[in-house]
Amino acid sequence: MSKLRYSGKLLREFVDFAKQNKVYWIVPLVLVLVLGGILVFASQSAAPFIYTLF
Repeated sequence: MSKLRYSGKLLREFVDFAKQNKVYWIVPLVLVLVLGGILVFASQSAAPFIYTLF
């Protein structure tokens, strides 16, 4: 749970940085990186189940 809380604080800090410095292009970049990380994590945990189907 602490990793999730830390990740939330880190994401919030990126958003605050973007608002303060008016670099709004960084928000979609961070979101794409986070979604890519979730995709990699999800594909690694699903790999053993996919291999058994073939």
